[in-house]
Amino acid sequence: MRKPIRLLLASGAVTAAMLVAAPPAQATVVTFSSGHVDLVDIAYEAGELELGVHDEDNDVEYATDQVKIVVKRQAKVTVPNDPAFGFLGTPGVSKVWILPEIQNTDLIWPGIAAEEIEPGTFTADALTLSVQSVSGPGQLAIYTENAVGQPTVLADSGDGLPDTMALTAGDHLHANWAFDRAGIYCLTFRATGTLAATGQQVTSDPATLHVVVRA
Repeated sequence: MRKPIRLLLASGAVTAAMLVAAPPAQATVVTFSSGHVDLVDIAYEAGELELGVHDEDNDVEYATDQVKIVVKRQAKVTVPNDPAFGFLGTPGVSKVWILPEIQNTDLIWPGIAAEEIEPGTFTADALTLSVQSVSGPGQLAIYTENAVGQPTVLADSGDGLPDTMALTAGDHLHANWAFDRAGIYCLTFRATGTLAATGQQVTSDPATLHVVVRA
């Protein structure tokens, strides 16, 4: 059972009076720079699709505005010297910061999770994750590599957005997340699915993830 962070408020006049008297709470931001973290965690609750962040190592869920993702300097590598990686920059020359598909314990191991979606909730168990926008000093590419190291691009802000990724309820996906410049990024996502019972399309509110890429 996952443990989401929630603020539980009792009802009643005493509680209301306390809320009036108390100063506004300061939001706590949790920083991640390593570990297994689902940067996009999709859930369906009370008739709504929701996007959050899931700390897999400690089994805790967060809203996207409760976390800051740090891409360490150690993530900086040279673009592979293969024309297939031209979407990242000049092969063999350009530098890029990559959170890798294969786990490196010094860096964040980024996941995309639909494990909380019960099978049969959506038609054909199909979901679509959309990368709506990328704001920052550079571009974001999300891609996988096959057994012989050839890439399949899932999303690339360098050739225009939105981009969409097909997901299946119950799945857990790992991919490379590559940034071509250091700096601060805001990444906005939405998820969409069609309910199997009614045929109604459901779309999440946009969720924005904050990422700092160290120079």
